[in-house]
Amino acid sequence: MTDDPIRILIIGAGSLVGRRLREAVRKAARFEAAFTTRKPKTGDLFLDLLHPADFTGQGFSHVIITSPLWLITDAVLEMLWAQGAKRIVAFSSTSRFSKTFSPEPEERRVAETLARAEGRLVGFTATHDMSFTILRPTLIYDEGHDENISRIAAFIDRRGFFPVCDGAKGLRQPVHARDLAHAALLAVISDKAADKAYDLSGGETLTYHDMVARVFMAKGKRPRILSLPEWLWRAGFWLKDRLRPSGALKSNIHMALRMNSDLVFDHSEAAQDFGYAPSGFAPDFPVRAVPADAADRL
Repeated sequence: MTDDPIRILIIGAGSLVGRRLREAVRKAARFEAAFTTRKPKTGDLFLDLLHPADFTGQGFSHVIITSPLWLITDAVLEMLWAQGAKRIVAFSSTSRFSKTFSPEPEERRVAETLARAEGRLVGFTATHDMSFTILRPTLIYDEGHDENISRIAAFIDRRGFFPVCDGAKGLRQPVHARDLAHAALLAVISDKAADKAYDLSGGETLTYHDMVARVFMAKGKRPRILSLPEWLWRAGFWLKDRLRPSGALKSNIHMALRMNSDLVFDHSEAAQDFGYAPSGFAPDFPVRAVPADAADRL
């Protein structure tokens, strides 16, 4: 006689990790999962995080949250607790640390918001007989869907080259959403992972420059990376702000300057506690024929 499957409620079916969790749970017989979204597909449960009391699901002892953590208010946590949840695995971000002292106010606000959201989850579970696990990924990618690696690939497709700042020597550890989905399923049933937070980096560390070159190669293109000096980037952003002012988070000079900052985190504790084993950086985009000498030109 087999054990009953573990019933998991997965909040955020449309997120990068949520999409990959759909695949992962289909391949894992030990889980019975339900997904929530504000625009339900067939079989999904409707959940409006602004009105969690209206949620009608029940019987889920384990919860994985892939929606932005700052949307998980006390009211949402109260609903999950009332539904019988005993274990919550929630995704945050290493931006919680890397942007804490950013010169850009909006980036500091993101870091502060994440810190408050993590603290809210920790405090709530401590007083409601629940346990938590917080997962903080580094740079997440999922070909054609993310706003990191896929944005680089889209720029390459449009322009045929990619500009970087002053050599782009900063280290990166891109992690695939597929690996994060698998990590969430491992963590949600791991006793060692209870009431802990983990940084989840990718399985390979490489410079920003080499990361961009790898995207070119994945698309079957010879790398054409244009390194521009810092002063020119500063001048360009200064001019852009004068001609077309914008407070957009993704349009500030500090994002370019960070190409030379190391954003490296250690995932050894996650590997030890619940077997986290991310893959190396190998983006898989549709490719044309790869030039025979392309690898030698990196």
